[in-house]
Amino acid sequence: MPRISFTSSLQRHVPCPPETVGGATVREALEQYFARHPQVRGYVLDEQGALRHHVVVFVDGGQLRDRSGQQEPLGEAADIYVMQALSGG
Repeated sequence: MPRISFTSSLQRHVPCPPETVGGATVREALEQYFARHPQVRGYVLDEQGALRHHVVVFVDGGQLRDRSGQQEPLGEAADIYVMQALSGG
């Protein structure tokens, strides 16, 4: 089953422990996680369900490309890592 973990910077704002979840796509895995931890949703997704501008998701070390729908398929043992992107200059 896929495993989701979050950076410590997100964990400072809201409890988001690493967990194993089900799901065939990134979106399904995130939805299962949010069902257990609904307070995390607003930090990761915007009102339309897309990843927030300063959130980046990696699946097995590669950056998620579908920021709107998160429909990338997951392998049985996928590792999903959610982090806040840095910005500025």
